[in-house]
Amino acid sequence: MEKKLMLIINPAAGRGGYALELGEALRALDAGGYRTTLYFTQGRGDATRFAAQFGAEYDTVVCIGGDGTLSEVLAGLMQLPKAPDVGYIPMGTANDVATTLGLPKNDTVGAVRRILTGTPHPFDVGGFGKDAYFAYIAAFGAFTEVSYATPQDQKKLLGHLAYVLQGAAQLAKIETIHTRVEYDDGVVEGDFFYGSMSNSTSVAGIVRLKDTMVSLGDGLSELVLVKDPGSVEGFGDLVSSVLSQRFDSEYIIILHTRRARFTFDKPVAWTRDGEAGGEHTCVELCNYHAPVKLIF
Repeated sequence: MEKKLMLIINPAAGRGGYALELGEALRALDAGGYRTTLYFTQGRGDATRFAAQFGAEYDTVVCIGGDGTLSEVLAGLMQLPKAPDVGYIPMGTANDVATTLGLPKNDTVGAVRRILTGTPHPFDVGGFGKDAYFAYIAAFGAFTEVSYATPQDQKKLLGHLAYVLQGAAQLAKIETIHTRVEYDDGVVEGDFFYGSMSNSTSVAGIVRLKDTMVSLGDGLSELVLVKDPGSVEGFGDLVSSVLSQRFDSEYIIILHTRRARFTFDKPVAWTRDGEAGGEHTCVELCNYHAPVKLIF
């Protein structure tokens, strides 16, 4: 029986490399029993609008783009009573979700084959405030501006190196933020230079949590808070702990929770899946337990 597939394409992602293999990818989908309809985005919010308006008409919704495109698609599908299965063809720069799922990056045909042979798995979606969502992370503090502050032309030209260079430029701007976090099992309060709630083993393509620490469909998100070490030596120990995946540093707090309420003394800038999330003195995040199934 022929199935209907909605393919949402962000033509700006991944330097437009998807186009070279698009014909072969469509042939593979056709051979796999899918009748595919293409939707091209022209700006921010288009993927959400397409998914919300037309997603219910399809058996499967697939997007070609970066993590931001996937995030938009999921936000649209969250508006449906029942979401179709979701496929992801990662063509971005950091591709944290692809790293977590083990999907081939910047390989349109390879990703299509994974969709055709893969299995739909329950996937949690994050809630940000009353009416916003995130696919894998909401964060504040050091380096969280990197994804949306890096100019698009640099992303296209330098790829992941653009993130590294932009992150290095922010070293001089690191500051601690007094934060109170109320979560499922209690309260944490202190001065932190980074905080996040996530559902991913990869953050910005640099930091990786252990696979055993993260379950993508268990209804729990990982709450990560990082304290200011207060010295160059302490910062070195912190970096070593993160890169070695020990996470045993006294400066790192990692918890699992369904909800978290962050309160600050002043407005603090947030990012959602690498895009600007606005400034907030109080923000409530939650985990929506497996409202979609992601194919991998």
